[in-house]
Formats: sequence, structure tokens, C-alpha cells
Amino acid sequence: MNQMQMPSGFNPKDLSFGDKGRNKLISGITQIANAVKSTLGPRGNTVLIESAYVTGGLTVTKDGVTVAKAVDLVDPVENLAVRMMKQAADNTASSAGDGTTTAIVLTEALVKQGDLLMDDTTNRAEVLKEVVSETEIVIEKLRKASKKITNKRLLDVAVISANNDKAIGKVIADTYKEVGKNGIVTVEKSESSKTYSESTNGVKIERGWTSPLFINNQKKDECVLDNVEILVSDAEISNVLAIENILKPIINEQKKLLIIAPMTVNVVNTLAANVVKNGLQICVIGPPNFGYKQHELMQDIAVSVGAKYFSEKTGDDLSLITYEDLGHADKCIIGKESSILIKSNNDGVDVSERVSQLWNAHEIATNKSDKEFILSRIASLSGGIGVIYVGGQTDIEQKELFDRVDDAVCAVRSAMLEGILPGGGVALYDIVESWKKLDSDKLSKSKKIADAILYNSLYSPLTQILENAGSTITEHYQPNKADGVGYDVKNEMYGEMIDMGIIDPMKVTKNALQNAVSVAVTILSTNAIITMARTYESNDSN
Repeated sequence: MNQMQMPSGFNPKDLSFGDKGRNKLISGITQIANAVKSTLGPRGNTVLIESAYVTGGLTVTKDGVTVAKAVDLVDPVENLAVRMMKQAADNTASSAGDGTTTAIVLTEALVKQGDLLMDDTTNRAEVLKEVVSETEIVIEKLRKASKKITNKRLLDVAVISANNDKAIGKVIADTYKEVGKNGIVTVEKSESSKTYSESTNGVKIERGWTSPLFINNQKKDECVLDNVEILVSDAEISNVLAIENILKPIINEQKKLLIIAPMTVNVVNTLAANVVKNGLQICVIGPPNFGYKQHELMQDIAVSVGAKYFSEKTGDDLSLITYEDLGHADKCIIGKESSILIKSNNDGVDVSERVSQLWNAHEIATNKSDKEFILSRIASLSGGIGVIYVGGQTDIEQKELFDRVDDAVCAVRSAMLEGILPGGGVALYDIVESWKKLDSDKLSKSKKIADAILYNSLYSPLTQILENAGSTITEHYQPNKADGVGYDVKNEMYGEMIDMGIIDPMKVTKNALQNAVSVAVTILSTNAIITMARTYESNDSN
């Protein structure tokens, strides 16, 4: 049978409407959730993944985001839901380092509860608006329940975040203790099978790359440069010729360069084009902050890397800059929103005098915001940087361990920033139990449905953890239990979850819930779905 020829530029679409379309979306969510949620908790199971892109073609993992990324479905509508779930998981992982599986479990529960409790008579828009509003109330309750992390709890958080690997958890916790609360921890691949950490000096800048063309680590959207020369200036670079004196030796000697300065779009594009076409190893970031704070921060950066600071405020002429005026860092990690400059401990740059000056300024300052700003500058200059080198007996083992350590490092950082909660889904369970005690008779119909959708879904992480351990909520939990008390499925005992070392970072739980609600609301409010029309060749020889 001859196929009909389509006119040039014609891209046919398939359309799905109403319940039929939503049911396919729910089917897609169910499939990816089933693949991912069995990994949740200490009794979670591993997943085998076939892939042409890894050594040996096989991955064995308990990492939720790795499992999620491996799922692609044939049906285009079902796969749209999968792609949305992947995005929710990825957003949770990138912002908090953990909680990907929790985000997927919550999304599935929210969508199924919404589908169950809403019918043709329901004002969907009003209900879903109430769900979003009530989610913020839940997050505020979580924030009030969170506790600051201590050194003792630091190890517990690190072990849990590393999928209960005590050895890896100890390396992470010890590294954070070494660099202090103002320090930064990064993860690298080890040249040996051993996993260990080292601390060094460095500085963090709240600015990222000015063009995605500078990225050379696509997985993390970062530009990573080793042994880097650094230009620091607040004078706008509006012409490449203005920095010709330093570009020539950089290009001729195949050096690497980081420019921290304001720059016109044309110059950024010119440099980025040379990175892509000619392999130039250069990156550009803008100056941090604005006004007088920018000037102060740029001075700090220049001091920390041993660079001469070229400033319009002091009448410096950027065209007079020489190669000798550049600073240096052993490594620069430039992300989308922030950058880290790492220096060796013996590079000859001494920031102690600068830190001493800042402490004197702190004593003199009378304004609270000025004092806080000075303290942040001191922290930036004096905070250490820890590097965890991840080893492995094989490439597969090293890759799996690297991803696990990288996620755990982010999760520990999140815990240090926003505190910790009783883990294992107990914090969310307690919020549901307190909600049940409230009088709901006076609530509107939409509000009642919205609350039921949200709060019934908050049980799902705890339910899944228990299910993976071969148990149920009714078996181990009484409605009137004390807040924070729960059942340790690994050691089969009851107690205060935090005291038993079963902990979730507040930021992880918050982000997982927010991302889950975002995806669920989108799916439950969808009434029309448009996908590219597919044609499939038959393998039938008849």
C-alpha cells in the first residue's frame, strides 16, 4: 500500500481530550513511579537499566533520578507525563541534591487523588488553586518543625544521603567539619580506587557564566577550568582589543583564562564563538552585586587570587594591563548562578591581612546590614574548600558512587542551610494527623476537596517506605502518636526519628513537595493534549 505524500513543511499532530487524555498521562506517571518508588527507603530495591551509553551496557542503581532518566515510553502522551516527572525529579535533585524519588512518589499520589476526588461537577481551577495555596501552609509547618543541624547530626544526614553507606557518609561529614559552615565541598573522580577528601583555599562568587557556550561539562551545565589565569576589573570591556595584551599570551601559550568584569554582549559572543570554533579555554562572569558592594567584593576577589584590581573608581586604564597583573587559581568551577575559585594552600597568596582589615571594619560598623555584609566577605575569604575524590574498582562502580556522593554532598549542604526534619516520611505524616483534628465543616466544597487531595497524598512517602519493607502504616503507626516518633524499618524499632539518625533535610522535603504539586496541578488541569503524529514500521513479514 502506497503511503500518502505530505506537503513540505506539514507536521501532522494527534490530539487527545478530557478524561481520555488525562488517563494516558496518569498511565505514564504510574509506569515511571512504579519503576522508581521501589528504591525508596533503607529496604528499597535496586533497578537494572540497559543502556548503550555506559560501560558494559548495564547500570545497577538505587538512585531515583538515574532510574527516572532511563524511562522513555512508546506512547507519546504517556511519555509527556514521563518527561514532566523527570523534570520534577531533576529540579529536586539539582536544587537540593536528594528527594528525587520522594518527588515522584508524591506526584503520583497527588495526581491519583485528584483524579479520584474531582469529577465533572468540580471547579477544577478553584480546587487546584486551593491545593497550591495549602501547600505553602504545609511548607511553613515543616519550616517550624525543622531543627538546626549539629555536628552529630551531620554524620547521620551524610550517611542517609549516601544511601546508608557509613564509610562514604563519614568522608562527607568529616569534609564539611574541616571546611566549616562557610566552606564549600566539591566532588571529583579519583585516579585510584580509593575515596578520600582534601581541603584547600578558595572563594565563592555569586555570579555564573555569561553565555552557555562557555560550558564544557554538559551534565552539570558548568565550565570547569584547571590552572587558570584570572582578570579582575570593574571597567566594562566593550572591545576585544582592550584586553589584547593578555589575550595574545593566553592564546599563544595555550593558557586558560577567567575574566571577571562587565562586558558588552558583542565581546562575550566573540569570545564564546572562539571557545566553540577554536577551542579557546576562556570563560567570562560578571561582577558580583552592585554599587559600593560590588567594588568591595571585587577587591576581595582580586586579593584572594593575587590579581591586580583594575577599577574605574581609581582611574585604572584596562588597556595597560599585562600578563603579570593576572591572578591565578588551581581550578575554577563556573556554574549558571555561582562560581568557585580553588587555590592551593601554598600558592603564595596571603589573605590574612585583608581578613584582619575586615574584622576591624566590622568592629567600627554600626549598621546591622553593613555588619552582616562584612561577615559574609570574611566568610568568603576565609572559608575552606573541600574536594572529595571518588574512586572505584570499575568505571561502572566509580560512576554510580560519584553520582551518589555528589547527591549526598548537596543534601548535606541543604540540611546545613535550612535544618532537618524527622525522616522516613514521618514529618509529612505528622502534618496530616494534625490536619485531621481540624474542624472542616465550615470549609467550601473546593477547599474540602483540595485539602483531601493534598493531605491524603502526604502519606505516600511513608506508605511506600513501609511497603518496600513488607509492612503497612496501620501495623506500626497509631493516630495519637507523638510528633517526630516513628518506626525504623531497617533496625525494626520505634523511637524519635532524629535521635535514631533517621533524618530528612528540610530543603529536600520542601523542594520535593513543591515540584510534585507543580507537575500534578499541570496534569490535573489539562484538557487537551497535542503530540506529534507517529508512524511505526511493522516487523511482520506477511
